[in-house]
Amino acid sequence: MIRKNSKLVHGIALASLIAAGSAGAAISDEGVVIGYLDDMNGTYSDLAGPAGRVAIEMAIEDFGKTVKGKPVTLISADHRNDPATGSSIAREWLDQESVDLITGLNSSSVAISVTRLVREKNGFAIVTTAASDSITGEHCTPNHFHWVYDTFAVSDPAARAIVEQGGDTWFMLSADYAFGHSMEAAVEKAVSESGGTLAGKARHPFPSSDFSSYILQAQSSGAKVIGLASAGTDLVNAINTASQFGVVESGQSLASLMVFITDMKAIGLDKAKGTKFVTGWYWDMDEQSREWAKRFHDRVGRMPTMVQAGNYSAVTSYLKAVEATGSDDPKVIREYMMANPIDDFFSRNGRVREDGRMVHDMYLAEVKSPEESAGEWDLYKILATIPAEEAFRPLSASKCELVKN
Repeated sequence: MIRKNSKLVHGIALASLIAAGSAGAAISDEGVVIGYLDDMNGTYSDLAGPAGRVAIEMAIEDFGKTVKGKPVTLISADHRNDPATGSSIAREWLDQESVDLITGLNSSSVAISVTRLVREKNGFAIVTTAASDSITGEHCTPNHFHWVYDTFAVSDPAARAIVEQGGDTWFMLSADYAFGHSMEAAVEKAVSESGGTLAGKARHPFPSSDFSSYILQAQSSGAKVIGLASAGTDLVNAINTASQFGVVESGQSLASLMVFITDMKAIGLDKAKGTKFVTGWYWDMDEQSREWAKRFHDRVGRMPTMVQAGNYSAVTSYLKAVEATGSDDPKVIREYMMANPIDDFFSRNGRVREDGRMVHDMYLAEVKSPEESAGEWDLYKILATIPAEEAFRPLSASKCELVKN
């Protein structure tokens, strides 16, 4: 008896399903409209913001500005890190602007609010900038993917490594909303499972300019490690305050769990040197990355963050799906993108799981000292690769309703 290859059978069946779905669907409204909805002027605008739009413009241009002979257009707006504002804009886009893909969605509370609406309206979204792993956990939908990174991927591996190196008592300082809560929970679990303890925790408002009381509380806890579950301007302010209070000089260390190259550039190597963290991408990690980053730098005047690189990857992958299927129907797009690997300068060993999480290799990195740096943007060194299947929360622990037991 010949035993059939189950993966081959599944692939053939899935291809047939996609073909059947495509037969009754086509590109709607005579074109593809992409809506970039992000923080354009606030706390997170440096890590994504206007430069994130440039990355999407590059993706559309590189695709020829058309798909199946129909134009690809881009619109954008500032959600101001407010879920109500984000949902209002998204609703207008879906109802009146015929937007096919909404992407960006910085701030986890905005992303969760908008993806709920996208499901209600049968639209499609790829979250590239928000971080909470609940976006493909309890808040998963069949109408959105999560692309670049999440709170589990940047906190769990880093916390375990630091505990193994002797940092076994922690104080957590977290942004007081879904992103910070998710990261705090992931670190607490990783530290405990690795044999460490949590000496205390505090949550700061988002955004926040005064971190003095929080840093003093962290210092008085006696913890060896102060974990910072913040990002953007909040992270910069927290590290600068810690420097002013002599945290490192007094024997404690900082674990910056959500690091972007723009943050480290703003802080400076003198203050940030030696900081270890997990990242989804770095511009100088290989020739493919350097080639794209140079083109981005020529247009923006600075090197891209992992989110800006992820914007390019997500939109390009979406356009490839539309091109291959001849459809912008969300169900057809989802099936195609789940059936095909994501392999580009950003994503290595990438694939979309049934919960909508795009898993790919992640990287353990360290901020260079001023003496190690060879140039303005030579800020990191990559210490190790974390394989895709180990970097993200396993499906066996998923709270997503789409995951079949």
